[in-house]
Amino acid sequence: MNQLIAIRAFARVVEAGSFTRAADSLDMPVTTLSKLVRELEGHLGVRLLQRTTRRVSVTAEGQAYYEKAGRLLRDLEDVDASFSAARGAPRGLLRVDIGGSTARDLLIPALPDFMARYPDIRIELGVSDRTVNLISENVDCVIRGGALDDSSLVARHLGNAHLITCASPSYLKAHGVPAYPDELRNGHRLVSYLLPSNGRAVPFRFRGEQGPFEIKAEHRLGINESNAHLAAAVAGMGLVQTFSYAAGPALRSKALVEVLQPWRPAPYPFHAVYPNNRHVTHRLRVFIDWLVEVMPPLLATP
Repeated sequence: MNQLIAIRAFARVVEAGSFTRAADSLDMPVTTLSKLVRELEGHLGVRLLQRTTRRVSVTAEGQAYYEKAGRLLRDLEDVDASFSAARGAPRGLLRVDIGGSTARDLLIPALPDFMARYPDIRIELGVSDRTVNLISENVDCVIRGGALDDSSLVARHLGNAHLITCASPSYLKAHGVPAYPDELRNGHRLVSYLLPSNGRAVPFRFRGEQGPFEIKAEHRLGINESNAHLAAAVAGMGLVQTFSYAAGPALRSKALVEVLQPWRPAPYPFHAVYPNNRHVTHRLRVFIDWLVEVMPPLLATP
């Protein structure tokens, strides 16, 4: 048994909560992974994982071993990273997750610059609006908007985006241009963005003389993906609230018109987020530094 490989295999099962997900992230057969963990348990003489037909749970001994072995793995990563940095250019695979419209409108158009600067870094880009679990899904970092509410994560601020309210000219011709946010409650058709995590509609947010406030009105259509959400507005389905960088091309082509501009809400922060208990590799560090450099002006597109 290669004990180091077995320890890494066991750690991935703990983090992924599943032999199948851990095997996928390590690119090895489930049978091989299971054998490594069994051999490690035999070597230690203790049961590390409790297996049932439906789930895998960590025993008390397994949790203690994971915490100590995790420190060992991080120390080894530090040693490897110090030699990698000394040799020069960062290299290896980065797994990054990002929302649909942010990927389409900001990251992907800018990415050729990063790939040219760091030709030895490979990127696997997960594009979706759902919230990923960085540990269990073995993701290096995510790019997301909103407040950070998980103390186990580290966030680097990438800039602020503007939320705008808009609709197509055909919709506004048929239903009128709202002069005040309260008019959205009466007769207007709203296309709401639904949170992928729970399906709840995000309220329309505004800011007035008395501070921020929300409009929670029944939507005619709800969509849980940012690109489709914007497409519904262009198709004349109703009013949407979206980011100015996403709506920019449609605004410039007159396919969409901004309304209620005096009540735009406060700028919306975006962050690069990564686990605080995972070693920050050289390749991840240069990627986040690059994001901090290029993203602020892109997010702030008026």
